[in-house]
Amino acid sequence: MKKNIYPPGILQYVPIFYVIWSDDLLSTSEINVVEKAIKEDSSLDSDHRKILNSWLKVENPPSSTEFKQWSQLISASKVRLIESEIYPLATFSQKVVCTYHEVCPFNEYLKEIEINLGIQPNHYNHLFDVEVVHVSSSKFYNPQEIDTLLKGKHANVVDGFRSVLKNPIFDWDVHRNKEEFREIVLNQVKFLAQKGYGAMAYPEAYGGMEDMESYATIFENMMYVDGSLTIKFGVQFGLFGGSIQKLGTKKHHNAFLSKTGTAELLGCFAMTETGHGSNVRGINTTATYDKTTEQIIVHTPGKNDNKEYIGNALHATMASVFAQLIVDGKNEGVHAILVPLRDENHQLLQGVTVEDNGYKLGLNGVDNGKIWFNQVAVPRENLLNKYGDITPEGKYQSDIKNPNKRFFTMLGTLVGGRICVARAGLGGAKMALAVAIKHALKRRQFNDSVKIQEDLLMDYPTHQLRLTPLVASAYVYHVALDKMMEVYCDDTQPDKRQVETQVAGLKSIITWYANSTIQECREACGGKGYLLENRIADLKGDVDIFTTFEGDNNVLLQLAAKGVLSDFKAEFNSAGFSSVLKVLAKQLSDKLGNINPMYSNKVEAAHLYNPKFHKHAFDYRTRRLTYTLAMRIRGYIKKGIPSYQAFLKVQTHLLELGKAYSTELAYNTYTSYTENIPDAKNRVLFEKLGTLYALHEIRKDASWYLEQGYLGSTKSKAIRQRVERLCTELRPHMNSLVDGFGIPEHLMTAPIAN
Repeated sequence: MKKNIYPPGILQYVPIFYVIWSDDLLSTSEINVVEKAIKEDSSLDSDHRKILNSWLKVENPPSSTEFKQWSQLISASKVRLIESEIYPLATFSQKVVCTYHEVCPFNEYLKEIEINLGIQPNHYNHLFDVEVVHVSSSKFYNPQEIDTLLKGKHANVVDGFRSVLKNPIFDWDVHRNKEEFREIVLNQVKFLAQKGYGAMAYPEAYGGMEDMESYATIFENMMYVDGSLTIKFGVQFGLFGGSIQKLGTKKHHNAFLSKTGTAELLGCFAMTETGHGSNVRGINTTATYDKTTEQIIVHTPGKNDNKEYIGNALHATMASVFAQLIVDGKNEGVHAILVPLRDENHQLLQGVTVEDNGYKLGLNGVDNGKIWFNQVAVPRENLLNKYGDITPEGKYQSDIKNPNKRFFTMLGTLVGGRICVARAGLGGAKMALAVAIKHALKRRQFNDSVKIQEDLLMDYPTHQLRLTPLVASAYVYHVALDKMMEVYCDDTQPDKRQVETQVAGLKSIITWYANSTIQECREACGGKGYLLENRIADLKGDVDIFTTFEGDNNVLLQLAAKGVLSDFKAEFNSAGFSSVLKVLAKQLSDKLGNINPMYSNKVEAAHLYNPKFHKHAFDYRTRRLTYTLAMRIRGYIKKGIPSYQAFLKVQTHLLELGKAYSTELAYNTYTSYTENIPDAKNRVLFEKLGTLYALHEIRKDASWYLEQGYLGSTKSKAIRQRVERLCTELRPHMNSLVDGFGIPEHLMTAPIAN
């Protein structure tokens, strides 16, 4: 090969062209960037420009012979690619020219191409048969700044809590005896209670800060210690204490709330039953008022009517029991009653039976149990009576006359628990991602040359593709949950039905995300991920149950979908369904219209990266699923099929609508947040994460979009390629992104992460 096969002006562009043609994804916007540089580059003459522009013809790309010649030319130069240089590709191109020619100045126009096309070393270092001086992580972004953005207004609370977690009582270890593990977790819960964290969400009069938002943020951080601690803490202060706070009145607050917040009174939340699971309205435990004794008699009528999987059941001295309240022979629906379980010597009281659930897949530091009640009498005052009461004369009264509305109002006060579960699941996913990515930034494997160092796992495109979208999702979901809790805590919006719908959907998609993420991280770490010491195995076992407690995800998604259908107003029964369709008639046209073929196949980067496209795609999916679902249900009802049976026939459709609605909600919440990030540098990073999340989600649902004609095959392929490219663009910043989660160094105990 002749050393002067190309003159310097052309040769300096060869590495650039070699990279941009390597993936066969050369869009009009990219061509425009290169054409502009060629046009303005004064080092080129007209002949050089003609040759270079000829290499930009998509209809006539460089031949395989010419492409191979470029590769050989680059390899023969023996130039080292140094990733840490400010403009590595432009600098590399300059050095290649210096190998073959005496004059080789740095070309600013090559730098502009490198910047405007977002070309990162990990896009092309595998393309060149040259020595690569690897840099595992870029320091362009500051993890502390990212963590500060995520903490937001809760920074002081989160930082203080993380400092408390430095206490040796929270040191991680392997626990395989559930009794010993439970005592450790109980002591951790009591320690946090003494520090004031148990009562955070309670009013100041009862030792709290009345700060439910900050309370939710610490859930995520507790997961960095242990899942059992997180759930035990949530049961004691969120479920048991929360039921007293939200469903009780001042007399209950005065008697029990302070003691609950300090863990002097240990309680449990007895709602779920063996025979009814998520169907709270159908529970069979009864609470019958005896007017003669002014007592409520709590009773388990059948063998499978016991309370099931009740956290704190072995340690608690009192339970918040949900039962059918019967007054004057009339069932007034489900209410909560405080029922003592044990005496001062921790012995079970007469009529109360508790059995240990035994060992579980995870969370073995939580004392889950089964509870039966045999004609257990408690005073009338033990009824948590905010929404329904029994008068001294023995009559039932409630300001909410509609039993359905009263039931959902009572349950709605406990929606905050679902947000906390989602936050905890997200914390587990973040922990697993941090371990897997830090491992991938150290672990090397395979290479086609025995002469040079093996490649980092994180440099493999497949590894990037399996982990990077999950990191992007973690950021999106963090922002979405922060906003949800803010809205939930906004007392200026007393009607919480819309929030209930939103939380039901987000809890579902985020806990499913957490489970799949932890599994992917386990596999990404190979056998090391299977070792208990590396934390992922316990996270996998602990987070698994999050998909079914605080509401089974499949049930919650149907709840979310019904909320969308009814515009959060109509109740779902045959008599009320016409009102649903009236609402839909205002929102949707009978024909959503055909998508313009030009739009279906538009593949420009500027379009695919535009939030307007993402929002349109998500909105189109939600609206179309809503409309077609409503039409299906209407069709069944017109045939005389009862509404309940009609909904059963469209159950899978409901689930798809619930997922679509929740994904759209998460993305829209995130983009609203990123628009207000003051620092431009970090805003660009967060916007890129949002773009990756959106394209990845659209890609996952590509089959639906293709069926609807919303995407053409060309656009679907372009989205896949853009997802891969975004993953490689974010590759240098992966360590900064997982450090940006703010996981304290003293809690990153996994050996493979250190």
